[in-house]
Amino acid sequence: MASKSNITTVDGNLYRPKEDSGVLVKERLGSPESLIDTCVTQQEIPTIKLPVKIDIIKHPNETDGKSTAVHAKLVARDDVTIYTYPCIPEYEGEKHNVVLVFPGPGSITMEEMSKQLLEIAQKRTVCSLNEPCPKRVKVDDESKDTQNAEDQQSTCPLQRVVFIDSTWNQTNKIITDERLQALLQVELKTRKTCFWRHQKGSPDTYLATIEAIYYFLKDYHVQCLSQQYQGEYDNLLFFYSYLHQLINKAKHSAGKL
Repeated sequence: MASKSNITTVDGNLYRPKEDSGVLVKERLGSPESLIDTCVTQQEIPTIKLPVKIDIIKHPNETDGKSTAVHAKLVARDDVTIYTYPCIPEYEGEKHNVVLVFPGPGSITMEEMSKQLLEIAQKRTVCSLNEPCPKRVKVDDESKDTQNAEDQQSTCPLQRVVFIDSTWNQTNKIITDERLQALLQVELKTRKTCFWRHQKGSPDTYLATIEAIYYFLKDYHVQCLSQQYQGEYDNLLFFYSYLHQLINKAKHSAGKL
């Protein structure tokens, strides 16, 4: 196998020399195995725990080699699930703790998200006039973690975040799916992309999937959990950063930067 250091780029695509020849073979980085093989060993991959679960809805025509969704799955395996459309989880009855991150005319900000989720959750817990309110279970000293989780939900009841992994030209079929219509739609309006394959004609606030996940969690940590950010989710960009540096280095050598 060719050394990782022999990897090169042509027009933003990754290549490596074919074994025992001078032919460049295009890398396909869509699967975890190929991405690990290209960049690092399994032992070098960092692992992180996320404060919410992440669902990624991948368009069936999305090219695996151009998707950054797998980056999140590799470093946060227990918290990230990738579905291929039309497969979408059932979110009915969960609109009080699930949001969809996607720009659009009906989207809201992170600050508005917390307020609206709380309002939805409070409406769900209002006791019927004809039914007694259930008694609250007493929490003992050994249930501090559970109590902390409840306290967090009382501030922002968010438990799951949905992202769409697709080119912007192909998103309409997914974003208009009736199974997603009841979810609050959140937009990261102040973040700008650094993706090396940004689609022409799209604003620079249209982020790559891994960028959107990272920035959402970073803002959520500060604005919703009210905690100082100390790099807790930086390793989500582990592969993205590696590829970004590699491609920029190649472009610089080719005089394109």
